[in-house]
Amino acid sequence: MLFRQAAANLFKRLRNSAPFPTKNWSSMLNAGELRFSGQRNFGGHTWSSNCRQAFQWVFLPGQTVIILGISSVPALAEDVSVESSSKNATTEAEITGLREIEDGSVISNVHTSKWRVFTDNGRDYFIQGKLEQAERFFLSAIQEAKEGFGERDPHVAAACNNLAELYRVKKAFDKAEPLYVEAIDILEECFGRDDIRVGAALHNLGQFYLVQRKLEKARVCYERSLKIKRRVLGEAHPDYADTIYHLGTVLYLQGKEKDSEDLILDSIRILEDGGQGESILCIRRLQYLAQIYTKANRFTDAEILLRKILHIVELSKQGWKSLDTVVAAERLALSLQSVGQLREAAVLLQRCLDARKVLLPEEHIQNAANMLHIARLKVLNSSQLRKMNSSQAMNELDLAKDLLGNSIRIARKVLIRRVKPKENEEFTIVSKKAEKDGHVAMMILLQSLNALGMLEMTKMEIQESREEHQFEADAALRQCISVYKEFGSVKYLSDHPEVKAEYLSCLRHLSNLMSSYMKTNRSSLEEMNEEIQRIEVEISRNRRREH
Repeated sequence: MLFRQAAANLFKRLRNSAPFPTKNWSSMLNAGELRFSGQRNFGGHTWSSNCRQAFQWVFLPGQTVIILGISSVPALAEDVSVESSSKNATTEAEITGLREIEDGSVISNVHTSKWRVFTDNGRDYFIQGKLEQAERFFLSAIQEAKEGFGERDPHVAAACNNLAELYRVKKAFDKAEPLYVEAIDILEECFGRDDIRVGAALHNLGQFYLVQRKLEKARVCYERSLKIKRRVLGEAHPDYADTIYHLGTVLYLQGKEKDSEDLILDSIRILEDGGQGESILCIRRLQYLAQIYTKANRFTDAEILLRKILHIVELSKQGWKSLDTVVAAERLALSLQSVGQLREAAVLLQRCLDARKVLLPEEHIQNAANMLHIARLKVLNSSQLRKMNSSQAMNELDLAKDLLGNSIRIARKVLIRRVKPKENEEFTIVSKKAEKDGHVAMMILLQSLNALGMLEMTKMEIQESREEHQFEADAALRQCISVYKEFGSVKYLSDHPEVKAEYLSCLRHLSNLMSSYMKTNRSSLEEMNEEIQRIEVEISRNRRREH
């Protein structure tokens, strides 16, 4: 009954949330049709079904200019989400013939044609992940625009924005920022400070600052963009909702959780009222809000949203024949597991694994992650059974051990395959995806080995004969350490905060095993503790640097 009442209250908020939280938001923001963003959710080893790079064309009415937006999938904390919602326009952007300029002369369409060709080629190379070639074409587009239309023409602003977006994807932030600013300056000169195209470019600049965690600068850009979008597009427009959502993520990162929640709820309401309640955008925003609730220990509210997401996806996709449904069910299962609802979580996770085995290759990394989740759940279930039925508890641990063995085997294969790049491989979107896959495989491998070590330590506590389990626990934890050192030369793996944290957890477990259960010489234990202190210092230093 309490759950139903909570669900009713939350759904009422989702449908009837006020346009803005109760503070002076009237001084907020500007808007435009142009934003480029991408999102992924990495929390709990869940998976995005659409990680491709997206281009969005923004048409500038009155001036036959196209601004191309490149949507990256930038490196954010597992709790920060960005997505794109711009709609492609139609034929308004077709450049026609000759154009008069102020002195009465005309500009040949040669410049227009070259600008279009360079822009299109840059886009095509970017889609292929060939960023160096794309950069050359975008640079040529800027030069052609300046020569053909003048230094302060909107064509130049469009070309600057395109190159800035490419640099953002490459994390060449020092090159990107002046291009964003120049594009905005030109658009303000040509169309005025409150023009929709200025609002669009401001949204892009806000995205740029958000990626770098320059939160106050991002907030200012989004607020100004939102003000323009509200005036020009209206509060029911999905582009307006998009900027509200991004502003909400900034406020959340700034610690303004109530204001953030109100804005995100409002962005969801706008999409739902506009018939986009089953869209990927709306689902992603619901997922992000569920993450916020989970971190705030509002588990009932999170569960409501996750059940809603699963219901939407299961109906709108192909049921359990779609990985989207599997991912949604997995998120719900992990949430249920965190609050002790192990039985329903176990059913959902097993159904997820069964579906993945049909939809994916046997040795896909998602299968390894799913096995790890089930193994952890069985260890938790074993803990509940220990006092009542020790033999059944041991059986659960044996099943978990088999799952962890398969998870370790798959993750190791994927990791080796992903961290061996081809010689002289160019920095591309493909290689960045390999980095992501390598990171996921590394995390699952370390977590599985760590879990196996803890499983054997649990067996030691249940059974009187400890020597065998001590040896196996020691072997698993040392293998975890060996994996970290083996791939230590791969900097994007060994330096990743999550990887370091898992390595630290493994070190602590092994130190506890050595000091409590095993005969260990003093120097070995001191060496282990020194390594623990070194990693703790590195993690602390990285956290300070991020803030």
